[in-house]
Amino acid sequence: MGVSQRRFGRTGWTTSSIGLGAWAIGGSWGEVSEAEGKATLHAALDAGVSFLDTADVYGDGRSERLIRDVLAERGGDRPIVATKAGQRFDPHVAEAYAGPGLEAFIDRSLANLGVETLDLLQLHCPPTGVFYMPEVFGLLDDLVGKGKLRHYGVSVEKVEEGLKAMTFPNVVSVQIIYNMFRQRPEELFLPQARERDVAVIVRVPLASGLLTGKMTAASTFAADDHRSFNRHGEAFDVGETFAGVPFEVALEAVERLRPLVPGGASMAQFALRWILMNEAVSVVIPGARRPEQAVANAAADALDPLPAETMDEVRRIYGEMIGPHVHQRW
Repeated sequence: MGVSQRRFGRTGWTTSSIGLGAWAIGGSWGEVSEAEGKATLHAALDAGVSFLDTADVYGDGRSERLIRDVLAERGGDRPIVATKAGQRFDPHVAEAYAGPGLEAFIDRSLANLGVETLDLLQLHCPPTGVFYMPEVFGLLDDLVGKGKLRHYGVSVEKVEEGLKAMTFPNVVSVQIIYNMFRQRPEELFLPQARERDVAVIVRVPLASGLLTGKMTAASTFAADDHRSFNRHGEAFDVGETFAGVPFEVALEAVERLRPLVPGGASMAQFALRWILMNEAVSVVIPGARRPEQAVANAAADALDPLPAETMDEVRRIYGEMIGPHVHQRW
């Protein structure tokens, strides 16, 4: 079984249209054992996934080390492994990114991943001010010159940050939240990325599980799951948890979306296929905590294109129910 390939911006790489976000196997999503984390990675790679996205703060390096171990076990062709740095700065302020700390974080990720060069290093949702500091991007250019990075990109919270990042000539990718509950990137960001040949990595595609259709008003989450501790943005940007949509409103919207799911598909697969309808998207990176989730996510690529009337109805539901809560915030 294979997953279709897409160009990854101007890097010369192609990648599976569906990748794997490795936050869940690192931490902040409840307990995932090392064995289960490794089995999930193997299942994704066996299903044709060729893009893994991680970060130095996912389980304080645990996610990176699990990827290192699994790839060492497998040998052969390696997937593209993207990691992120910057969230370890304390305080997390723009000025920190221009100092020596960033290279130290990158050295730690190189060790965690067991490589001499990172495929893709992304600034990890830095403060907006960083996008107005050319010296930070000059520092990243130097690290490419030293051989520590092949390419670099950014992960952003806001559309405006993504648009600004793309004006730096060596930013090859932008990671952004885009899903049926976060449609604003379609207006300006995605067309601009396509025009500039910048790769787009889509995170939070299932709105922290809301778009699986499996949650109810009675759903509860472990204390160490961000869906419990970050409901109101207590730990990081609230847009990362349930895409920033009030939980009860989102559950109502899910019920309106349910009849649109194609026969034989899950709602999660429908939500992923909806994202892939936009050709500016290079790769979408749903998380998975178990092997069967990774396999089911990868299979979404094989669904037929969604009909125009379905796309229109998703847009209508967003406009009526969701947009008023999120559209101008990110």
